Parts: sequence; structure tokens; C-alpha cells
Amino acid sequence: MHPMKKITLSTAKHRTKNVLSIRFAYDEELKNHLKNLDNVLWSSTLRCFYMERSLENIRSVVSHFKNPKWTVVFSELQPFIDKSNIAEKRNSHLIAKIPASYTFDLQKFKKWLLQKRLSKSTVYTYVDITTIYIRYALLKKADLFSKRTVAAFNYDYIFLPNKSISYQNQFISSVQKFFEYKGYSYEAIPIERPRKEQKLPVILSGNEIKAIFSTITNLKHKALLSLLYSAGLRIGEAIALEITDIDSQRMLIHVRQAKGKKDRYTLLSTAFLKILREYYIAYRPKKYLFEGQNGGKYSNTSAQKVLKNALFKAGITKKATLHSLRHSFATHLLEKGTDIRYIQELLGHSSPKTTMIYTHVTKTSLKKIKNPFDDLF
Repeated sequence: MHPMKKITLSTAKHRTKNVLSIRFAYDEELKNHLKNLDNVLWSSTLRCFYMERSLENIRSVVSHFKNPKWTVVFSELQPFIDKSNIAEKRNSHLIAKIPASYTFDLQKFKKWLLQKRLSKSTVYTYVDITTIYIRYALLKKADLFSKRTVAAFNYDYIFLPNKSISYQNQFISSVQKFFEYKGYSYEAIPIERPRKEQKLPVILSGNEIKAIFSTITNLKHKALLSLLYSAGLRIGEAIALEITDIDSQRMLIHVRQAKGKKDRYTLLSTAFLKILREYYIAYRPKKYLFEGQNGGKYSNTSAQKVLKNALFKAGITKKATLHSLRHSFATHLLEKGTDIRYIQELLGHSSPKTTMIYTHVTKTSLKKIKNPFDDLF
């Protein structure tokens, strides 16, 4: 009895792209059979056949090799298949491509939003969500400006897939703006906004902050993360800083046109200034304090990767993000007795209510409470 022939499917990297690799012990029968499948290529580097990685291609290969004498193994691809199935199910509510007339209208909508001086990230979010909403309405052949369509999209595309409350609120804001742009009244189609989740921020202790910086050997990476923590900046604010925004005479950092279109000053740490001077001598940025390899602003994504690697090396399992450094800055100031009104100014919060969240995570006030369980022993 001949042994069963095994074909293994997995993910591989080919010229910076993730591809579907097709491997098997050399066999003329399998090789000739595979050549009958469209879009299959051979890679001398990978030493295997490959195709574009997609759910459709995985199904195609598995089906192509259906034979009692052959077995296809694709367990490594399961995470990708699960994600693709979720995306496929979600996109089943959407038309594949919208007509050119709608594309043109969305471009005009984008310009209209920009003229209202909304931030670029907000504009891109609103246009992206509105595009999805239009694709949904066109597939359903429904009136774009009816309460029923808005409610149906909210249920099918947001509620059932359990998208975040934040995304749901972004959808409502996007559609409100689109209705306004088209001259329709959104108020006539009331969709109640869900209450925001009251989640406490992730705070890193002083020792954890030290551990993070001790793992970073790259001077540029160390300077960037040090800036975020020592000045309590948002990542967008940090990568938008120009060299002239550092005022070493007054030991202040000028944050220009931040969230809410407001300027503010925040602290310039003496210890950070030493790191910054070393960094400046080594890298000589031209305009922005932190620049990418080809000039211009440093990438938000690159900064996220730097922190992720540092957390891993430091053995910190908290789900911390770049914003956690800002949260930690505020909490540590509060624990050292800094007036919360000053913290509000440093962070650029328009309302003291936003800053008050740090009173819920500071250890100083919690330590003063005597636990009744301790009185039992």
C-alpha cells in the first residue's frame, strides 16, 4: 500500500507580500496536476509553488487536490481563514463597487469636510464610513436618506458584528455630516447614540517606565518614547513637533494646533533635554523633531512597533499603547501632588471632567483607604 501524498499550505513572504505557499515532496504527478490550476507560480527563493494569499485561492487549492490518495494540510492558515470568513460575512452586506457618480460625490464630500477645518484623520474616517454606508444602501436598493436604512445598517453592520461603541458613534457623526452636505435633516431620522464605555486607562508604574527605557538601544526610539512620557503628548502631537517648538531657555515645549485646534505649552524635562541633544547631534533632523527615513513626519505605526517591542523585551504584559505613556505622565504627576488644574492645562483638556479620570487610577488616594478585611485579623 502506497503512503498518502501530502500537500502543505502555509503563509510565506515573497517580495514583501504575504503569499500562499504550496509545498510537497517532489512528485511529478502532483507537479503536473498543480500546473492545471490558474495563477500558480514557482519561486526559486522559496523553493515552492505559490499564489496570492486569499480565501478563494485556499478553497481552490484544497478542491483541486481532492483525491483519496492525497491529503491537504492547512492548519497554519487557520487564523487567516477565521479572519477572512469574518470579513467575508461582514462584507456580504455591501455592494462590491459603487458607481462613479457616487465616487465623485464622495470626493466633493471630502472637500466639504476639509473646508469645515475638521482634522484630516476625522475627515478620512467620515468619508470611509459614509462609503461603507452607501455600499450597504446600494446593495439593499434602499433610500440613502431614510430612517429605515440608517437603522438597518446600524443593526446589520455595527450591532450584530459587535463593533465598538466608538465606531457606532463615528457612524452616526459621519452620516449626520453627509446628510447635512446633501441638504437633508438628520434630526428627522433620530438614532440614539450609545453611552460611551467608562474604561479606566492603562497606567504603567515608574518601575515599568524605567524597564521600557532600559530595553531601548536605538537613540531615536528612546528619544521619541521619552518625549511622549515626559511631556504627556499624544503621538500625533509628538510627530508634528518642529525643532523650533522646543524652548530650552524656558524649559517648555510649544504644542501647536493640537486637538480642538488649540495651542498649549507643556513641560520640557531636564533629563529628556539631555537625550534630545544627543539625538539631535546624531540624526540632525531638518524640520520635524522626528523624521522618517525619507524626510517628513515620523510614522505613527513605526512608533507603535517601537513600544510593542520594548514592552515585550521588558516582560510587561499590560495592554499598553503609546497613549498609556501620556496617561502614566498625568497619573504620576497627580500622585506627586500636582494640582489637577495644572495637569488639565499640560494635557490640553478642554474640560476638567476629562482630567478627573486620573483620580480613579492614582494609588495615592486609594492607599489611604483602610481595607475592612485587615481588621478581621
